Amino acid sequence: MGIYDELGVKKVINGAGTLTSLGGSLMEPETIEAMSEAATSFVYMEDLIKRAGEVIAEATGAEAGLATAGGAAALALSVAACMTGKDPQLVSRLPDTTGMKDEVIVQRLHRNRYDRCVRIPGARLVEVGDESGTRIEEFRSAIGKKTAAIVHFVFDPQEGVLPIEKVIEIGRTHKVPVIVDAAAELPPAENLRKFVAMGADLVIFSGGKGILGPNDSGLLCGKKDLIDAAYLNAFPNSEGIGRAMKISKEQVVGLVVALRRYVLRDHEKDMKRWTRMADEMVLQLNAIRHVTAKVTRATGRVRPLCISRVEVRLDKELGVSVPELVNRLKEGNPAVVVLSVENETAFQINPQCLSESEPDLVVQRIKDILLKGGG
Repeated sequence: MGIYDELGVKKVINGAGTLTSLGGSLMEPETIEAMSEAATSFVYMEDLIKRAGEVIAEATGAEAGLATAGGAAALALSVAACMTGKDPQLVSRLPDTTGMKDEVIVQRLHRNRYDRCVRIPGARLVEVGDESGTRIEEFRSAIGKKTAAIVHFVFDPQEGVLPIEKVIEIGRTHKVPVIVDAAAELPPAENLRKFVAMGADLVIFSGGKGILGPNDSGLLCGKKDLIDAAYLNAFPNSEGIGRAMKISKEQVVGLVVALRRYVLRDHEKDMKRWTRMADEMVLQLNAIRHVTAKVTRATGRVRPLCISRVEVRLDKELGVSVPELVNRLKEGNPAVVVLSVENETAFQINPQCLSESEPDLVVQRIKDILLKGGG
């Protein structure tokens, strides 16, 4: 019996992608081995975290880097850094922001469930724009004496959203740091250096998604003075709000090894593999009566956008709706998880996290359910 069998926890065939709720990604053997080795010795965490920061800086082209306990922690620490700078007295006061710059500007169309991390260190979100979009004048007029930072979530393309290039330009003009949350923006691999090169002050990536590191790891990179400030707010500094975002030695080592491997990875080969898997699933699914499948790309906030996916639609004659099929796929053992789209009139299969044998299993499970549904 495996550990999940022993614990009575159902395994998942992941046709959705690198979702945190499904465990992020699968780490490579070299990463797991390095984490196991890290677990056998004690180390000064300060030394390890600083060395990891150097590796992150080298990989991203940034002045400095910081390993964090996930992308959410990186966002909270980024905001804290912009409010406290390197003043230890201010660091120890958070989340009390009395007398500090504590306003963080965000576009209305970028409001999301993760922006609550901005409020963890005590910051206050200031919305600009509305549901139709944001104008440059609205952005500029929102900047004042209390403005600590601007947060830009990479959800592009979004109609009406002020693009990242313009946001960075506004931040530079007004001397306000711009934090770019690109947690799920790998692949494409060029994004690892893109946002730093564009002039963003701080950039956030998840370590447990495309990088294939531990699910609870993240990386923060950017300007050295701000990274230094983020470090003061982070573990192992017991005075900062980041003490609650502790990162283990195994976690740091896993992130470092995974990041180094990601930089050297054949990303074109990965993309071709995912496209091939999508093409094969489309052929099999279109052989089922009343099922229409095609290869497509994700749009909107379903990340990353560059990976080929299978979009599936069901005719009414099947007697099974998309929500019913998606739920029944989840109920199996192992569960099969896919993504509902377009108000649940279709679903998508993302091949990113599927092994070579799993596309056939996903298609067979769909066939079995549809046949039982009367198709």
